[in-house]
Amino acid sequence: MADIETATHSNPPPVHNDYGVSDGQWKRIDWQQHLHETRVDSELGETDVSYVEMGEGPAVLFVHGLGGSWRNWLENIPYFAKHHRVVALDLPGFGASPMPPEPLTIGAYGDFINKFADRIGLHAETALVGHSMGGFISTESVIETPERFSSLTLVAAAGITFATVPQTRKELTETALGIFLPLAQSRLERNLSRKRLRSASFHGIIAHPSMISREILWELGSYGLNSPGFLQAAHEMTGYDTRHRLSEITLPTLVIWGNQDRLVPVDAAYAYEKRITASELSLIEDSGHMVQIERPARFNGVLEDFIDRKI
Repeated sequence: MADIETATHSNPPPVHNDYGVSDGQWKRIDWQQHLHETRVDSELGETDVSYVEMGEGPAVLFVHGLGGSWRNWLENIPYFAKHHRVVALDLPGFGASPMPPEPLTIGAYGDFINKFADRIGLHAETALVGHSMGGFISTESVIETPERFSSLTLVAAAGITFATVPQTRKELTETALGIFLPLAQSRLERNLSRKRLRSASFHGIIAHPSMISREILWELGSYGLNSPGFLQAAHEMTGYDTRHRLSEITLPTLVIWGNQDRLVPVDAAYAYEKRITASELSLIEDSGHMVQIERPARFNGVLEDFIDRKI
């Protein structure tokens, strides 16, 4: 039976008891000691990749979403590194990884994930965890190479929600993003320094931005907004429909979602659970799109339990 903390479409009363509470581990780490680079040859061409690695044991590979970087997992990497080899990468065109020579597509990204895992010696017992666009990409990886990973976790995964966006809406959205991104980049520092602007800036992806530390918000915004691959990846993700292929996924799959997700509404979580036979669903109450940052202790506990059961 699905592991469901809140199995209703109605909005429950806010629960703030552990919302935004960090154990602070990420602040005590010298991340420069854990940063690495490699070169991967895939359908994206031969491209340099930046990634962070910590810990030993069965591997966990974290894949960020659109406008993200490995820093989207700051609250999760140290926790899992206690008992796992943890790898979190910057996808080509995001974070410190440059644009690849070939065009960005969801299919090519899926191939890239598999080739990256091969390149750094992640074996078949690796747990694959993808957030938002990274979850969409991860479904491509396991559909094309089912034996490559031991389990799949979809965190607020894009794909289903944006599968049938009309062309006119897609063009309007891309035009708006082209205007918004440079403006948001130039105003990031100012917006972070003011509570009201901070809340407005992150309202679409975080349920309660004022309850998340400015340090975390800076890490999310400063790297995401400057990604050269943002617009191209957004274009390729919107309208790319693989719903008919999700039934091909046979790996044990965890679908984990914040039930107040405004960007990728929770209906998509139920759709993924329905289409992937070997899946289980966990909803985290009163959390938005960045559930792994908003309620890290709860997210880490649910994911750890799933991964440990599937090793």
